[in-house]
Amino acid sequence: MPTLSSQPSAVAMTPMSDLLQLPQSERLALAIALWDSLDDEARDGALPLDPDLCAELDRRWMAHLSNPDAALGWDEVRSQLGIG
Repeated sequence: MPTLSSQPSAVAMTPMSDLLQLPQSERLALAIALWDSLDDEARDGALPLDPDLCAELDRRWMAHLSNPDAALGWDEVRSQLGIG
């Protein structure tokens, strides 16, 4: 996993336009560090789910729990999509 090469205090003082110029791996590391710094309550509030989506996710999770062998691995999914 990528890691940040800068100290957090240096990042906090860096203009957003400069942060957006960082290499992709460093931007990803920064995004992960920011996300990981949130507590569970903040994470839950950051990405609210509408009731229909929540119900669909619950339905799919229950379907998976009732038949976990029906799940496909990423390699198989990529192969079926022709990108593997």
